[in-house]
Amino acid sequence: MADIDIANEALSLTVTTTGGAVWRFVSRSGDVETPLFREPPQGPEREALKSGSFPLVPFGNRVRDNRFSFEGREYSLKPNMDWDKHYLHGDGWTGEWQIVRHTSTEIVLVFSHRSGTPYVYEAEQRFSIDGSTLTTTLSVTNRGEFALPFGLGWHPYFPLTKGTTLKAAARSCWDEDSSWLPTVEHPVAADTDFAQPRGLPRRWVNTVFEGWNGAADIAWPESGISLRIDADPIFSRYLVFVSDPAFDAGYDYDFFCFEPMSHSADGHNMPSGGGLVRLAPGESLTGSVRYTCQRP
Repeated sequence: MADIDIANEALSLTVTTTGGAVWRFVSRSGDVETPLFREPPQGPEREALKSGSFPLVPFGNRVRDNRFSFEGREYSLKPNMDWDKHYLHGDGWTGEWQIVRHTSTEIVLVFSHRSGTPYVYEAEQRFSIDGSTLTTTLSVTNRGEFALPFGLGWHPYFPLTKGTTLKAAARSCWDEDSSWLPTVEHPVAADTDFAQPRGLPRRWVNTVFEGWNGAADIAWPESGISLRIDADPIFSRYLVFVSDPAFDAGYDYDFFCFEPMSHSADGHNMPSGGGLVRLAPGESLTGSVRYTCQRP
C-alpha cells in the first residue's frame, strides 16, 4: 500500500494504490484547503468505501442473480462483499494497483485481474492536474480468451451541505427493487430532475439516469465554490446515490455520490446491452472525466 500525491497552486490530490482510489481531492487557495470529494477518515486505514472516489472496472454496479449470457456462453459471478449478495462494482476497487508513473502533476496506476471471475483484464488509471482541472482517465483491456461485455465508471463521493446543488440533465431514470437493481425506466421528474440546479433529496436515492450529455455542475454556495464535470461521450449515464440512516447508521446526509458510468446497472441482462461494449481479446475501452474547480 502506498499513497501518492500531486499538487499545484489550485489543487491537491492524494491517490492510494489500495483500490486505486482517490483518497483526498481538495481545492487550494493559499493555506486554505476545501474538499471537493468528501474527506476520508484520519489514520492509516485505506478502504475504498471510505475514500473520495474509486474506479468501476470491468463494469460498475450489479448483475441480476450474478448471472448473464453472452454470445452463446453462460457466465456466473460470486459476491465480493459480505453485505451484498451480488458481485459489486468489479474488482479494481478491492485490488492493489501498481505505480507506473509519478511526476509532480501526473499519476499512472495499473491493475491486473487474472482469475476468480469470467473477466481477465488489465486496467489503467491516469490522474493529471493542470491549473484548476483534474483529468481522470480509465482504460481496460480484455486479456481473456473470449469476447465479453465491458464497462467503465467512477464512484466519487461529494460533500453534501444544506445548500449543495447538482445540475446534470438526463432523459430518464430507473426505479429499483429490493436488490438495488433496475426495474422500470421513466422520464425524470420531481425532486430528481436535475436539468436545472437542484438540492439533493434528503431520502434514499440510488438511481441510474440515462441520456446524459456528460456535463454536470455541483455547487456549494456556503463557500462559493463549484465543480464543473465534463465527461467523454462514452459516459452517457450517471448514478446518484444518497444514503439513509436506516441503511447506514452513521450517515448524516453529509455526502452524496454522482457516478459517471458508461453503462446501465445490470446492462448484462438488457437486450440492448445497456451501453456495455463488446471487447474481443486484446481490445480496449477508455474514457476520461474532467473536474474543474471554480472559486469566487
